[in-house]
Amino acid sequence: MLSPADLAERLGATGYLVDESLATVGYLALRLHRPLLVEGEPGTGKTALAEALAEALDIPLIRMQCYEGIDASQALYDWDFPRQILHLRALEASARVAGETGLAAPSDNASDVEKSLFDERFLLARPVLRALRESPAVLLVDEIDRADDEFEAFLLEVLSTYQVTIPELGTVRATTPPVVVLTSNRTRELHDALKRRCLYHWIDHPGLERELAIVRSRAPHVAPALSEQVVRLTQRLRQRDDLLKPPGVAETLDWARALDALGAGVLDVETAAATLGVAVKYREDADRVRADLATMLGG
Repeated sequence: MLSPADLAERLGATGYLVDESLATVGYLALRLHRPLLVEGEPGTGKTALAEALAEALDIPLIRMQCYEGIDASQALYDWDFPRQILHLRALEASARVAGETGLAAPSDNASDVEKSLFDERFLLARPVLRALRESPAVLLVDEIDRADDEFEAFLLEVLSTYQVTIPELGTVRATTPPVVVLTSNRTRELHDALKRRCLYHWIDHPGLERELAIVRSRAPHVAPALSEQVVRLTQRLRQRDDLLKPPGVAETLDWARALDALGAGVLDVETAAATLGVAVKYREDADRVRADLATMLGG
């Protein structure tokens, strides 16, 4: 990767179009091995950025979806308890058979039995541990703002050293730091310590020309005239100040694909009203938009 322009070109080849600012911060995250924190409204392409990076770099994508109550074990590793029980029963059965036949029995030393229970084969690697072991890879920490402070502190510690310690097996270090992308919808403010560790970018809704280019890149089968109508209407919806949740780029793409699936050649008032649920997800918003569709499409 020689420059931000090269990264933009590779991302563009996957259908993900970036501006100069995002290409630059993405390039620096790769070059400096720093996590990239992207914030923005839902549907602006934060998760898609990580997916596009994995495709552009031809490396695996490992995703960790955050939620309230997530803890370190769900991010790092757990032990396969049912298999451990089966293993313990197998040892007991072997010892019993050996006692009955007079053959040499497996070790019945308690420490040896315990060690065999916490063997690599019983380890269930979760996303963070997988990323450290399997890197080069893209680790997507999706919606970090949904997790609590304790998990954020744990994640900061891992991202500071790119290593974790498993008491039974030792320390796991990434030979190559994974490409880490954290996304946030800003439902709460993240701590400064985590932000200092990351490079930061706010992904805003694109302008008309860029959004039209995105639709034509990601949904090339949609008729150009229909794509333009959808993008123009979506842009007008975002300009309103009375919507609870304006549509994002994801909704624009869904709307264009839905209309194409219906065989629509143009976006008229009737078709727009019938398919409005693809782009507008609150009843109050839908009622307001339906009342103004004729004006918005005719403008």
